Amino acid sequence: MDQPDDVWNWDSGMAPDCAVEGGIEAPIDTDGLRGKLTPDAPLAKLVWFKSGGNADWLFEPEDLEDLTEFLRRLDGDLPVMALGLGSNMIVRDGGVPGVVVKLGKPFAQVETHDDHTVTCGGGAHGILVASNARDAGIAGLEFMRGIPGTVGGFVRMNGGAYGREVSDVLLDCDVVMPDGQLITLPAADLQYSYRHSALPEGAVVVSARFQGTPGDPEEIGAEMDRIAEARENSQPLRTKTGGSTFKNPPGKKAWELVDAAGCRGLKLGGAQVSEKHTNFLINTGDATSADIEGLGEEVKRRVYENSGVELEWEIQRVGRP
Repeated sequence: MDQPDDVWNWDSGMAPDCAVEGGIEAPIDTDGLRGKLTPDAPLAKLVWFKSGGNADWLFEPEDLEDLTEFLRRLDGDLPVMALGLGSNMIVRDGGVPGVVVKLGKPFAQVETHDDHTVTCGGGAHGILVASNARDAGIAGLEFMRGIPGTVGGFVRMNGGAYGREVSDVLLDCDVVMPDGQLITLPAADLQYSYRHSALPEGAVVVSARFQGTPGDPEEIGAEMDRIAEARENSQPLRTKTGGSTFKNPPGKKAWELVDAAGCRGLKLGGAQVSEKHTNFLINTGDATSADIEGLGEEVKRRVYENSGVELEWEIQRVGRP
């Protein structure tokens, strides 16, 4: 199949003629690299909200060696952002500067071990991690069934659901730094707090190791089914959404504060506060990212006015306004 005109094909080491005619130059020497680099790449189709602008560059590495070499050559000259499923992210309408790194199938492997640890690629989906652990009789990772995202995002944001979070089970992770250096970070170095880590900006999580406990596959499966059913019943999963919008303040539930402020169903442009779960914003069809972010800010204002609690964003907001 022919490559699109705006995609570099590093198997040949050549750029398409139209890319040259359009004045597009790769930010680095591409000789010998095997991944795919796309200039002015649309991101809306890659995120759950289905809104937002383009990335200056989108890089899809062929494998770990390809990624480390790419970042080594880039050498910090451009900002780097890793993108998983885009399930907890607003990409602003002005697009994302620098390079967005999208980890594909080569980074989606999951391996289970006799000591009840699980090693996962940074691009592995949470449901895949939980399912592999179940099949191996490893308990403790069922909560990942309830997080829509990939391991890289879980590790960076201390993802959690249904009473557990990554900091409870992470042993260490392999990370490619913005200069291309591959390092292993123990969980303690990430200084986890609620939905936050000390992982440096531009670092890409390429794998992680989780510690589980011995368990019965049937019981583990039953817990995963319970989590899946709870999500289906309480969250607007079949809409263009971005997951939990705001962090739960200490001792409180964000959705209850939003509801008490009269924001259920509130709209701004094509964006709306979900009537099913008020800590979710949804794109009703034609929302811009400005609509979605603006609605979130209005909800924050109303909640503070009503309760005196200042909500904090849980969803990542990235790029140019």
